[in-house]
Amino acid sequence: MATIAKPSARTTHERLKVTLRKADEEMSPRALRKVLAALEAVIDPRVSEVEGGRRAHDVAVAYAAADPAVRRDHWALMSEHFAADAKKLEAARNQHQSAVGTPDEAQAEMRLRRALVSPRMRLLQRFAVEPEGMRFLVDLRAELLPHIKSDKRLLALDAELEHLFSTWFDVAFLELRRIDWDSPASLIEKLIRYEAVHDIKGWPDVKNRLDDSDRRCYGFFHPRLPNEPLIFVEVALVDRISEGITPLLDEAAAAVPAAKATTAIFYSISNTQAGLRGVSFGDSLIKRVVETLQGELPKLKVFATLSPIPGFRNWLGKNATLLLGKLDDRRTDAIGQLVGSLPPTADRVLAALDESQHAETQHPTSRIDAKSPLGHWLLQAAAEYLGRSLADGKPLDPVARFHLGNGARIERLNWAGDPSAKGHKQSFGLMVNYLYDLKRLDKHRAWLADGKVAVSGDIDGLFFKG
Repeated sequence: MATIAKPSARTTHERLKVTLRKADEEMSPRALRKVLAALEAVIDPRVSEVEGGRRAHDVAVAYAAADPAVRRDHWALMSEHFAADAKKLEAARNQHQSAVGTPDEAQAEMRLRRALVSPRMRLLQRFAVEPEGMRFLVDLRAELLPHIKSDKRLLALDAELEHLFSTWFDVAFLELRRIDWDSPASLIEKLIRYEAVHDIKGWPDVKNRLDDSDRRCYGFFHPRLPNEPLIFVEVALVDRISEGITPLLDEAAAAVPAAKATTAIFYSISNTQAGLRGVSFGDSLIKRVVETLQGELPKLKVFATLSPIPGFRNWLGKNATLLLGKLDDRRTDAIGQLVGSLPPTADRVLAALDESQHAETQHPTSRIDAKSPLGHWLLQAAAEYLGRSLADGKPLDPVARFHLGNGARIERLNWAGDPSAKGHKQSFGLMVNYLYDLKRLDKHRAWLADGKVAVSGDIDGLFFKG
């Protein structure tokens, strides 16, 4: 993405009233007025939906040819000039408040809803009329999102787009489609590009992940974005809950015949469209895939994930001292001797964990594993992070937030589950299994709403006492 300079200090309202532009402004007032007129023409009440869509298409073509700074002025105009009429909105709200509890309440609510429909919403809807309009809007928001933090004036446009996308991309309008080795090459290339969890190293790797015998891959598709998966999940059909990612990605590993598999492991879930951030369909994807797999393979009884813990290392860096303080004297001394610091400090402990990635350089007696004092402490810390560390009632870890929010439970932590450099950087190589117990999903969701995370007995036993 090209770099965009800081936003102008002046609003577009101020810039349209003057003759000259300032140094921090890309478009002149005259050019700005021309774009505003083109946008207003899109929602001219005198033209048909089709003509409005054609005009929106012309704006989209001009936008695509513009440089990043000019595009930013398009965003600013859309955000600042197409809000709902404030006076009409206030009047409708007052009427509604006065009508609550009376026979006129329903009609007052209808008027309020109409007043809330902004010209901006009608503008965005006109863009969606054209076949490529949906693609244009999704890409526009993807380009817009990184600049929201530095320019709050864009919030209105972003909020309107997210609201429309939540309706347009509702799961009722999405198609679940299996992706396999016979899918179009262009689609398989998108899997390689969009894979966000475990990088695909090339065609043999992706062929292994789409193998008919023991693998499945499914994606959600929208009719206005053909052959463009919005999200996809990769599944391994195995005979037990997997402990590590290496065997699942091993192209030479023996396959479990699909008909004999008892366990489905969701080992990678990737969202593909940055512009659809905030639009949730991952939970529905897993439910639909489970239903599909159960229909095809009745011997499947266990549905679980093998998931990364992407936020753990950063969290541990901030909380290691506190967690070391939860140990008794015996364990404190054991870890101190291992890392060469009595009492052990957070810096020395984290450094020792980093060195453990290169175990071949260590003396065998000082090697760190799951049964060593430091290894067991690391597993305890991960259990605390996943099962007890909440913010606003939700797990801190983004992957945990997704699966626990869907009703899964934390089943098991896996030492050296991901021995890659990426795995070590995220979580010192730890991975976690989330179990989807289909009879208890609603119960687990209710627990989470009350601030309690569903965990197995193994995870409960890892929590620090006191």
